[in-house]
Amino acid sequence: MKRLYYNIIYAICVIAGFSSCSDFLVIEPQNEIIFDKFWNEKADVEAIIAGCYSGLQEEAVIKRMMVWGEFRSDNIGPGNNVQSDGNLEKILKENIDAKNSYTEWKDFYAVINRCNTVIKYAPDVSANDAAYTESELQANIAEMVAIRSLCYFYLIRAFRDVPFSREAYTDDDQTMDLPATKFDAVLDSLIFDLESVKNQAVKRYPETKELYQTGRVTQDFIHSLLCELYLWKKDYEKCVYYADLVIDSKKLIYEENRQKRTTTSSNDNDIDRYNGFPLVSNSRQTNYYGDAYTILFGRDRNYTDEVNQEIIFQLVFSDDPQGNGMMANGAVNSFYGNDRSSVGLVAPSDYIYAQVEATGQDRKVYADKNKMWDARIYINHIYRKGGNNSNKSINKYTTRDIEISATGGTTPEASYYDKYTENQNGSNWIIYRLTDIMLLKAEALTQMIREGDDAATVDYNKSLMDRAFTLVNAVNKRSICQTLLQDTLVRANYGNKGDMENLVLQERQRELMFEGKRWFDLVRLSQRNGNTSVLKNAALQKATTGSGLISNHLSKMDAIYWPYNLEELKVNKKLVQNPAFGSGEDESYKKTTK
Repeated sequence: MKRLYYNIIYAICVIAGFSSCSDFLVIEPQNEIIFDKFWNEKADVEAIIAGCYSGLQEEAVIKRMMVWGEFRSDNIGPGNNVQSDGNLEKILKENIDAKNSYTEWKDFYAVINRCNTVIKYAPDVSANDAAYTESELQANIAEMVAIRSLCYFYLIRAFRDVPFSREAYTDDDQTMDLPATKFDAVLDSLIFDLESVKNQAVKRYPETKELYQTGRVTQDFIHSLLCELYLWKKDYEKCVYYADLVIDSKKLIYEENRQKRTTTSSNDNDIDRYNGFPLVSNSRQTNYYGDAYTILFGRDRNYTDEVNQEIIFQLVFSDDPQGNGMMANGAVNSFYGNDRSSVGLVAPSDYIYAQVEATGQDRKVYADKNKMWDARIYINHIYRKGGNNSNKSINKYTTRDIEISATGGTTPEASYYDKYTENQNGSNWIIYRLTDIMLLKAEALTQMIREGDDAATVDYNKSLMDRAFTLVNAVNKRSICQTLLQDTLVRANYGNKGDMENLVLQERQRELMFEGKRWFDLVRLSQRNGNTSVLKNAALQKATTGSGLISNHLSKMDAIYWPYNLEELKVNKKLVQNPAFGSGEDESYKKTTK
């Protein structure tokens, strides 16, 4: 309890610009500082809202977004000096126990509590400050509900059942011990909360507030979050509905961008080439491909319109933290690498790296028919044709610029420029972008396929399959390094539900690799199928030792989630450990008795 309480005090002091809180804490009771001396005007509310965003940007939070969402999957393996982080090294070997520091969730709950505090006390400020209008109040509440929901969504995807509360904890007299609420109940609560506030959120921030457009909560972000929440709930019609709202919004932004241009662009017809979806264009010159990477993941500020066209919500960082006071992306700097250590603590797994050269049946990630023409081979991880490929660093998020050339029709070869300087990684961490939503929609469409062979059912299913393929094909087609943009996926090759499901899952792996999505995708699939078969087989792809133990462990549904941290179990006596991880005192898999 006290940990959360002092976190709020600290946030207020730092954000409000106080040099020290000690004098205030001594002179007046703590509760009076928060309620009587701080919650008085609009600026006070804005300060704590800023603190909610800065809380999400904390290195500990971003690291857990990465570790929980990606690092147990087939995408990630050990990098340089991984032994310096013993907890991370154990995770990569699927040797996880309740003492592992990456099972700590306190930083997420700190953000949740800040959000709850704003939701509780901002209405009083609006009543007392005429400058703080009712519409601003409602927009801020929607913003806080969205951030709170995002934090809880990370928690339930990682831990399944978690303590859930909408109450603001600001007083030492409040009871903090809470039992874990079931996954489905939390999921329903998040959907209910977001449905209640979605129309009050800001639709779009003005162009003059460049960082706000994708760096603060909007209706597009709430719709995106609802799209994914409904997919996990298995309400596929609602998932498609919210995906379409986001896609239509981005199409409108694309059209506005096109009309603003004073000259005709060679990419003006790309929305037609990408099956009607407004994706950021890749150049298709004979010696330069793949610049969508620079626009989406690099730091080229000349493409603000295109960024807004595809990115929905991201956490904003700076490559000049000393100069402008903004935070650098320390998590990516440490995990994925920098100019001093191009290979970070983690790297592409041997399995993923081998896919670059694999052929035939061994080529399970990058489609064999695309061979070396998929730009994401070069964007996701460094590969130089005919060069030294021993450097298995992750390129996405660590490099400002990439050029992929294929002079004279030769197989593409990549050049990489400007790895971010150590401790100055300015890459924004993307939570949602358009291709993610498109592929979530495609997954939902495959789940709407019905059983039966009558004419009406066959026609219905064909329509769903065609729509799902169109979405996947658009994402895939954007990645191909060819002057003449053409399909590389063939609809006839995906004739049944299982084939189309696998295609969607594979395209999500290719498109969103290293973005903190893969493990969560596998967990969602396990929930839907009622078994861990696909997840277990994926995890085993990168296993070099102990594959029998891993296979046995991951055969249990409980084991695909994380254990509650041992310290949390000591503090909160109402928590009962995940049965797959024993009592929490050791690494056994013995079921915990209640």
